[in-house]
Amino acid sequence: MHIPDGFLAPDTWIPMWLVSAGGIGYCLRKTSRLLKDRMVPLMGVMGAFIFAAQMLNFPVAGGTSGHLLGGVLAAVLLGPFPAAIVISVVLIAQCLIFQDGGLTTLGANIFNMSIVGAIGGYFIYDIIRKVIGVGRGMMIATGVAAWFSVVMSSAACALELAISGTSPFNVVLPAMILVHALIGVGEAVITCLIVGFVLRVRPDLIYVKAVQP
Repeated sequence: MHIPDGFLAPDTWIPMWLVSAGGIGYCLRKTSRLLKDRMVPLMGVMGAFIFAAQMLNFPVAGGTSGHLLGGVLAAVLLGPFPAAIVISVVLIAQCLIFQDGGLTTLGANIFNMSIVGAIGGYFIYDIIRKVIGVGRGMMIATGVAAWFSVVMSSAACALELAISGTSPFNVVLPAMILVHALIGVGEAVITCLIVGFVLRVRPDLIYVKAVQP
């Protein structure tokens, strides 16, 4: 899902840079209001963990492989806006250090995995958790949101590729969603295992949304 350079036309990647810059700027302002003493080190630890975890791939059908995106995991622990910042930093580091994803397409990758994946995934999690309730409902919400975050991110990626003329929409969308629906299962399992562990040992680390002035 890390789009390389050359796969998006300028009339796609330039607007995505602008959208992502504005979105992450908004997340920075929101996060500055939420910052607590423990949040900055927790964001650092979460970023390092997700960066390392994304280096490990698990096999998917047809010889393809996937890895943890971590958007919902970060959002459940940090909240949606700090999570988007953490995932963005991870994507920037991967782009600049490992050339995993292009520089011109970095805005699109941030939009897909930070804004759509982390923030969009969190709002799905929040809705399901409110409907079902705490306890078991939280784990169900985590798993469902983690799966949807991967599928939604892949759909956004497919749309960008189609708009750029890289591949027809009716070809790239089913191909992306089919593979990432399977990757999403792995994402859901890993996210639930980690969140479940945190709930047992440090439930105070789970993000609780507060009403902001």
